[in-house]
Amino acid sequence: MLQSIYYLLIGKSELFNFIGLDFIDVSFSVLSFLLLPFIFFKLRNKVKFIFSKVSFISVMIIILSLFYLFAPLVTDSNPYFQKNLAVTKLKSPLTNMKFVRTLKVLESKNSFSSFIDAANRTVKKSFDNEIQFFDDIRTNSDVTLIQNRNKVKHKLAALKCEEGKPVIYSQFFLLGTDEYGRDVFARLVYGTRISLTIGLIAVALAFVLGIVLGFIAALKGGIVDIILSRITDAFLTIPSIFFVILILALFGSSLLSVVLVLGFSGWMSLFKVTKGEVLSIKNKDYFVSAKMLGLSNYNLLLKEIIPVMISPIVANIVIQFGNVVLAEAALSYLGLSVSIDYPSWGAMLQSGQSYVSRAWWLIFFPGIILITTLFAINRLGRIFQNYFNPRISL
Repeated sequence: MLQSIYYLLIGKSELFNFIGLDFIDVSFSVLSFLLLPFIFFKLRNKVKFIFSKVSFISVMIIILSLFYLFAPLVTDSNPYFQKNLAVTKLKSPLTNMKFVRTLKVLESKNSFSSFIDAANRTVKKSFDNEIQFFDDIRTNSDVTLIQNRNKVKHKLAALKCEEGKPVIYSQFFLLGTDEYGRDVFARLVYGTRISLTIGLIAVALAFVLGIVLGFIAALKGGIVDIILSRITDAFLTIPSIFFVILILALFGSSLLSVVLVLGFSGWMSLFKVTKGEVLSIKNKDYFVSAKMLGLSNYNLLLKEIIPVMISPIVANIVIQFGNVVLAEAALSYLGLSVSIDYPSWGAMLQSGQSYVSRAWWLIFFPGIILITTLFAINRLGRIFQNYFNPRISL
């Protein structure tokens, strides 16, 4: 990291061509990992009600957080990497694959090239021309790699060797590989980012829409309240999943469109909650006094309304987050969410259904992590609800 900054400052133009999202991702994960103990120590009192004892919910939160923040550190594979499909596709869990490395045509010995080589070994790419997987190897004057029914010959001098023999490396596939030879575990880990990011942004959008529109409807009343309430009722009459499918089918699917559609389809319950709470307190003395003191509507919402209704808001947000994660998985399964090239859990289920009789793990592991995540989210909602309103648990 420090060396990359050094080369950037001294004007190495090659570094601009090398730095990409993968390199930034690895750098961010390393920095976050180093800062994690300090962050946890700082927030320990605020989250101790979740991590006060070892439980399913605390274990799942830790696992999902590690997957989300430190994906490049959790797995040593690129979720898009595929090579030698005749050898690597549809391998069962706990498979250990062997491969050799070919030598580069030119190998420069300067310090910058050494840094690039080291960075390339750290930042896993979606394709590596040097790697050759094989089922069996035969060494004579040449090296013959047996890849399923194919035989590929290499000159001994073209491979990385030690003591006159090719160096044989191995890669362990914990959860097996998919139909394109990609690591299922790596795709599950990176799929956490897709599913949870869509859920977080969509819930944030629904939160803003529901709170603001509910506040306006209750505060203004009259024709404004009638219009907003009728729009909300119209949205509630249509199952949200049908509305989402209709919009995505008409206007196409992308990461941005999925987030927007899921966000716009989930604000109605927060609208009802906010409107009811504002109507119940808008005539109370402290709220009337705050208005008479000249507080703006923005400050009224943040300082007078939201603190009073924090318990139902948090419970609603957590439940909505679980619904969005499930909806994204359903859309991915139907081919209407983000592209199947993205390793989302729903997309993995969709692609694995064609191989369910030959490769059960393509369905089993994404399904398990999706179910356990939804269960953990619902449990987390109950914990937050009991924390903000202890009388519920009595």
